[in-house]
Amino acid sequence: MASPADCLYSNSHEWHRVTGDTLTLGITRFAVDALTDVTYANMKPVGTKIASGGIIGEVESVKTTSDIYSACAGEIIEVNKAVIDNPAALNADPFANWLVKLKISEKAGLATLMDGATYDKAHPIH
Repeated sequence: MASPADCLYSNSHEWHRVTGDTLTLGITRFAVDALTDVTYANMKPVGTKIASGGIIGEVESVKTTSDIYSACAGEIIEVNKAVIDNPAALNADPFANWLVKLKISEKAGLATLMDGATYDKAHPIH
């Protein structure tokens, strides 16, 4: 299964979808598979300002806890409450179940991200 082409990807396995000055962010299928079963998700609250490369929250599984990072600086404008209430939704479809939306204040970090084909080549799903 190929990663969606309308996203950019980090080496820490977050996907970033930019629409105007809004960034929608989630974790990749590779991340979900590495975690095994996501059992908990906690994101910083709406209004939190995030620096480029900053932590927006964390997800937990039976194996580990992983911080979630944003490549862009901005302010959290929405948290996906459905995923917070049911983090197992990430196991089913991590691309449909985003974590946060940011109003972007600085896009420079996007230049460090990979397109879907490059990400899939570097991080094949088993």
